[in-house]
Amino acid sequence: MTSTFLGLEIGRKGVQAHQSALNTIGHNLNNLETKGYSRQRVDFAAFEPIYMPGLNRAQTPGQIGQGVIVERIERIRDEFVDRRIVMNASSEGFWEIRNKYLSDMESLYLELGFNSIRTKMDTFWEGWQDLAAHPANEEQRVVVINRGKTLIDGINSHYEGLNLLQQFANEHIEINVNRINELTRQIASLNGDIQRIKGQGDNPNDLMDRRNVLIDDLAKIIDITMTQQDPDEFMIHTSGHVLVQGQIARQFDLRKDADEENFTFVYWRDTGSQMIFNKGELGALFELRDVTIEKEIQNLNNMTMNFADLVNEIHSSAYGANGRTGINFFIELPYVTNVNGNYDRSGNGFFDSSYIYRINGQNTLEPRAQPGLEGTITLSSANGQVQVQYYSTDTVDDIIKRINNSGAEVVARLNREGQIQLKGTPTELVNGIRVNPDFVIRHIEDSGHFLTGYAGLLQESGAEGAFRWDRADAVTSLRGTTEDYAVAPVANPSGWITVNPELFKDHSSVAAGFGVNGREANPGNGDAAAAIASIRNNNVMIGKFNTFDDYFSFSVTNMGELKKQAGIALATAQQTMDTLRTLRSSISGVNLNEELTDMIRFQKGYEAVARYITTVNNMLDTIINRMGV
Repeated sequence: MTSTFLGLEIGRKGVQAHQSALNTIGHNLNNLETKGYSRQRVDFAAFEPIYMPGLNRAQTPGQIGQGVIVERIERIRDEFVDRRIVMNASSEGFWEIRNKYLSDMESLYLELGFNSIRTKMDTFWEGWQDLAAHPANEEQRVVVINRGKTLIDGINSHYEGLNLLQQFANEHIEINVNRINELTRQIASLNGDIQRIKGQGDNPNDLMDRRNVLIDDLAKIIDITMTQQDPDEFMIHTSGHVLVQGQIARQFDLRKDADEENFTFVYWRDTGSQMIFNKGELGALFELRDVTIEKEIQNLNNMTMNFADLVNEIHSSAYGANGRTGINFFIELPYVTNVNGNYDRSGNGFFDSSYIYRINGQNTLEPRAQPGLEGTITLSSANGQVQVQYYSTDTVDDIIKRINNSGAEVVARLNREGQIQLKGTPTELVNGIRVNPDFVIRHIEDSGHFLTGYAGLLQESGAEGAFRWDRADAVTSLRGTTEDYAVAPVANPSGWITVNPELFKDHSSVAAGFGVNGREANPGNGDAAAAIASIRNNNVMIGKFNTFDDYFSFSVTNMGELKKQAGIALATAQQTMDTLRTLRSSISGVNLNEELTDMIRFQKGYEAVARYITTVNNMLDTIINRMGV
C-alpha cells in the first residue's frame, strides 16, 4: 500500500532535480570565459517505481512512479575531436617556434646599406683595388686596415647574433623540459583525484576539464597520445614511451654536453637514457639549435676562415712599404700550439691525433695538363670515407672538380703558385652533434701517383703512405715542411678573427707588391694588392660555394626560403587547429542563448512542481483537518 504522503515525496524530488538543473546552468554561465571549460548538462531519470515484480506485489494496475531524480551531471565533450586536437597540436607548436626563430635569423641577413657584411666586404675589395693603383700612398693603407676592421667587426657581430639565438634556443629547451615535468606531475595528481571521485560514483567534470587543459599545453611542447584501456588508469605516451601512467609521472633530467658549446640534452630520470624529440616546440628548438642555426654558423665560419686564409696567403708573401714580409693581415688562432698539430684527443696525457687544416703540394701544376695517371684518392667524409677515381685522360682541373663534388669534408684548389692545396671543411652534424672537429683533414690516401710524385703532396702511395689524423706526427707522411701545412684553427673563427694589431702600429707593413728573387717590392709595385682584390671573383671553392658572392647570395636566398616555408607550414597548421577548436567550441562551449532557454525551461518546471506540491498539500489538509467529527 502506498503512503499517503507519496505526493509530497514526488514533489520534493522534482524540486531538487530542477534546482540542480538551474544550479548547473548557473555554473555554466559563470564559467563562460574559463579556459577549457566544457558545458555541463543534468540528466533526469525516473525514480524506481513502487511494486517491482515479486510475490509480495500489491494487486494494483501498473507500477506507481515515484518522481524524478538527477541520474548524473555530465560534461559535453567529443573525445574524437579532443584526440585530433592533441594529435595536431605538436605540429602547430613546432612551426610557431621555428617561424619565430627564423624571423629573427632573417633579420640578421637583411641588413641594408653599409650594415651588411656583403657591402662591407665589397668596400674591402675596393680598398685593395685603390691600393693597387696607388701602392705608395700611405693613406690608402690606412683605408685598407680600417675597412678590414669594419668587415671583421661585422662578421664577429653576425656570429654573435647567430650564437645568441642558439643560446636562446638552448635556454628555451631547458624551460620547456621543466614545464613538461610540471605538467606531467599535475596531470598525474589530477588522475588520482579523478579516479577517487569516479570510485564514489560521481563525475569529476571540472577536474577532467582541468586535465584536458594541461594535456593541450603538453601536446604543443611534445607529441603525445592518450590511452585509457583500464578505466582506472589514464596514460600518456610520447614517441612510444610511457610519460604518465595513472598517478605516476615520469620525469626528465637536463645534462650539459662536454664540448665547447655546453648545450643541454634531455635524459629520462629513471633509466638515464637520452630522449630525442622531433616534434612540438621542443623538437623545433632542438632542430633550430643543433641543425639550422649550427649550419649557418658553420657556413659563416667556413667563409671567414677561407677569406682570412686566402688574404693571408698573398699578404704574407708580399712586401710592405717598410720592406717587411711574412706578416699576416688577419690573426688566425691555432687549435693546438704544437707545430705538427699534435693533440691529445683522448685526454690521457699523450698525443694521439693530428689537427691539420691546410696542406700544400710541392710541385707546380697546370690546370689543363693531363697527368696521364690512374688511381683512387680516398678522403674523409661524414659517413666514413669517399673514393675519387681519376683516369689517364683527366686533366688536373677535372680531378680537382671531382674532389670538390665528392661529398668529402676536404676541398681542393690550385694556389697562387699553382700547387695543389687541400683544406678541411666544417664537419657534418649527426643528430645535431658534431662528431668530428671542424676544419680538420682526417684522411688523404692515393692508390696511384697523382698526390705523390705528380703533385708532391704525399710521401708514398697506398694505405701505408696515407695521411691519417688519428695518430701523432701524421705530417711525416707529407712531403712539405712546416710552411706547407697549417694547424686547424680554434672553433668558430667568425667569432674571433681580427686584423693583425701590428698593422695598426705601423701602417707601412701593409703589403702591396711582390718581391723579385728575395728582394723587396719597389714602391710602385701593386701586384699583391691587385691579387688580393681579385680574390673577390675567383673560384676559391669554400665548400659548396665557388665565390664569396655565391656564399652571400645563397645565405640570403636560403634564409628567405626557409622563412617562407615555415610561414606556409604554420598557416596550414593554424588553420587545421582553428577548425578543430571551433568544432570543439561548438560542441563543448557555453552558448548564452541555449543556457537562457534552458534556464527558463527549468524555471517553469520548478514552478510547476511547486504548484503540484501546493495542490497535494491542500488535498492532505482536507483529509487531515476537514474530515471526521
